[in-house]
Amino acid sequence: MPVALQDLGLAVKRLQHRHHRTLDALLIEQGTTLVQWDALRAIHRHPESTSHELALLTFQSDQSFGTLAKRLLAQGLIERTVGPGRAIRHRLKPAGEAVLNKGQAVVDRVLAESFAPLSPQERDLLHSLLMRLLPERAQADTDLRN
Repeated sequence: MPVALQDLGLAVKRLQHRHHRTLDALLIEQGTTLVQWDALRAIHRHPESTSHELALLTFQSDQSFGTLAKRLLAQGLIERTVGPGRAIRHRLKPAGEAVLNKGQAVVDRVLAESFAPLSPQERDLLHSLLMRLLPERAQADTDLRN
């Protein structure tokens, strides 16, 4: 009997929620939060991106990302420059790179433990299936990289 779609959706949400709770608790011990670390990762992957682009990449509103960016700026983790028009561009400072790298080890460890029950082939299949469900997101990330 096929899995009910609501049960499938709930399983995806539960796994995401477990990751977020665990990562936030561990990253706080490192002096950051999951939201801050995710913003640093987005800035690292997409340097010189605008606030709007980074808000999309981090699943935040423009206003929320702006507030977060101001906190990261005050902590000396990023720098912001004025771009064309009213655009504000972002890039990591060395301190931001350090926080990102320190958090990366935590994230890698949590995700390795979480996905350990799956073989490498099963992880590849899961990723492929999820990307098939998210074609617009994958395209948006590709567009921002170019």
